[in-house]
Amino acid sequence: MATRLEAPKSPAWDLLLVCIAVYLATAVGRIHEVFPILQALKPTLLAAAMSIGLYLLQRSSQRRMRLVNSRTTACLIGLVLWGALSVPAALNQGLAFQSWSDFARTIVMCFVVAASVRRPSDVERLFLIYFGVTVLYTAVVLSRFHLGGGDTWRLGDLYTYDANDLATLIVIAMPLGLYFVIGQGRLFLRLLAAGGLIVLAVGLISSGSRGGFVAFLAVAAFVLVMMTTIPARSRIGGLVVILVVLLGTASDKYWTQMQTIVHYDQDYNVTSETGRVRIWKRGIGYMTDHPLLGVGMRNFPVAEGTISPLAGRRERGIGVWWGAAHNTYVQVGAELGFPGFLLYLGVIGTAWWSLRRVSRRALRAHPQGDEISRPAQSLMAALVGFAVGSFFLSLAYADMLYMLIALAIGLVKSARGDPGPDPVRVRYRFASRLRPQSGDAPVSSV
Repeated sequence: MATRLEAPKSPAWDLLLVCIAVYLATAVGRIHEVFPILQALKPTLLAAAMSIGLYLLQRSSQRRMRLVNSRTTACLIGLVLWGALSVPAALNQGLAFQSWSDFARTIVMCFVVAASVRRPSDVERLFLIYFGVTVLYTAVVLSRFHLGGGDTWRLGDLYTYDANDLATLIVIAMPLGLYFVIGQGRLFLRLLAAGGLIVLAVGLISSGSRGGFVAFLAVAAFVLVMMTTIPARSRIGGLVVILVVLLGTASDKYWTQMQTIVHYDQDYNVTSETGRVRIWKRGIGYMTDHPLLGVGMRNFPVAEGTISPLAGRRERGIGVWWGAAHNTYVQVGAELGFPGFLLYLGVIGTAWWSLRRVSRRALRAHPQGDEISRPAQSLMAALVGFAVGSFFLSLAYADMLYMLIALAIGLVKSARGDPGPDPVRVRYRFASRLRPQSGDAPVSSV
């Protein structure tokens, strides 16, 4: 008599996962800033403390910390340790230490989130939170910051995120929204996700961000070429809808702004001393002058004001701009030296490649491998969006990246089938019991 194996049900939400969802909503979605009444509760700190405490109290074998061991976690640990070593050599040691302590908390939460993932369904739930709070933040910004003519045609300074930061966050969240629009059977959720993507598309246009536009093109190319778990017609259809919204809402000033990506000769970023190109060159100089430990975490503006070639102007009574790096890779290299730069690249690179590897293995191992491959490819697209968008921003220590890394580590962990009831693994074990062992009598067919 044949035995039919049922696929195990996905574990339900528990209190730990709820606390992690709150942390995502505040650390990434910044909902306590758009709804100031929440700030008195210190929701980010409270959610982090409760998540860590609940994780330490639980005894689930699916959530053992050793299961998240990987090249990516090694790079994360190395980055934290190198940041600590750079504190004594920093230009401003107090700022460097405070920045490192904040970053260390972010990495601790990264590990907690990754270890708390039990099944791919948990990753899907956190996808929904990441996407949903980005839509909420964008919708509130669009409702409160009205655009007009002249210099107000685009969004400016907002809350924690400025318009360029918001554009990158939007591009990161778009593949996660597309996952729900195309990869889900529940019509209501698909419709909500489609509406959210429209809100994000309007937000991307309203930001007027050239870096965000370039990042969107990179993600769109990835979705069209490499997201093989989604039928080609669905990929094209989803992107066409987004492009229609972009074309329908973009003003002439927006496209004039985007044209400067190609025609950049007269752009201030090229011609001005405080433009991005000159800042990047100075940042590379800080990296070569401080190749081992850098100038210290978040000390790039300090370097601009104290040791840059422009700093001598203060003696003549000329003001010096203590500006950001406007390039995450230059920021990391200047602030943490070449070792920190390589570790940072290792974090993103190993996470991306591990997702790619596990996606391919899942599809080869079982026809229903989309359970792993589809979220893996969505995370790959989101990492592409961050990698491109952050080229124009200072986001080296941003939660929006490290929560993606946490989801990537957690998904790869769950793909190993350890130790929870993975359908492919269960079938293999069941078949192995029926297979005769050496010295045993053959088992007759049933």
